[in-house]
Amino acid sequence: MLMSAAVARTGGISIILMAVAAAITYGTIHGSLIVDGDAAATISHLTASPLLFRAEILGWVLIIACDIIAAWALYTVLKPVDKGLSLLGAWLRLSYTAVLAVAVSCLVIVSLLTGSRGQELSGFTSGEQQAEVMLLLGAFEAVWSIGLILFGGHLLIVGLLALRSRNMPKLLTFLLLLAAAGYAVVHLSRTLAPGGENVIRVVEWIFMLPMTAGELGLGLWLLFRVPAPRVPGKSAS
Repeated sequence: MLMSAAVARTGGISIILMAVAAAITYGTIHGSLIVDGDAAATISHLTASPLLFRAEILGWVLIIACDIIAAWALYTVLKPVDKGLSLLGAWLRLSYTAVLAVAVSCLVIVSLLTGSRGQELSGFTSGEQQAEVMLLLGAFEAVWSIGLILFGGHLLIVGLLALRSRNMPKLLTFLLLLAAAGYAVVHLSRTLAPGGENVIRVVEWIFMLPMTAGELGLGLWLLFRVPAPRVPGKSAS
């Protein structure tokens, strides 16, 4: 029980830390440096603030590490409910993490392209550099979006396990299932129908609350709600 409590708290801290890191890394730093549809302004920001962009990359590395810890913690805490389903959920989150790592590698290349002092880029014209950077930034968004479909699958599994557990609050279970639907709908649409971005953004805003509250709520539950999940019909020993 003590070991399970420690694992749960570690997972809860990781999820909350990851949410804070994502808000700073993507919401603040990335949003301030990258200007959609304006290659010249984006290049200007990146070349003027190379250390800030590298700080963003380090933030993504922290997020990846937290995701790995969260996958392990959730598997450990939820496996008494259904070991096979819990393992599937863990692998889905680890698969998402691997896809995210591939996406972040695009940002590393962008950092090399824009942080150079000139030697490495002697063969690039200004237009070619801009095109290359914007292509890589687009690849980062597209690959990450594909990974978030897997993340939605992970939340679906966690939500189904929560339904079978008597310990997880029903509101949190509902939020997790809504968040899973949100990630699936938004990012499947973004992958398969990229032309409808305006509609996709509206749908994303609709699901924003359950997607955010579900993940943060899961972290808080792990942090403060330690008892092992129980399967209906099984008495606690």
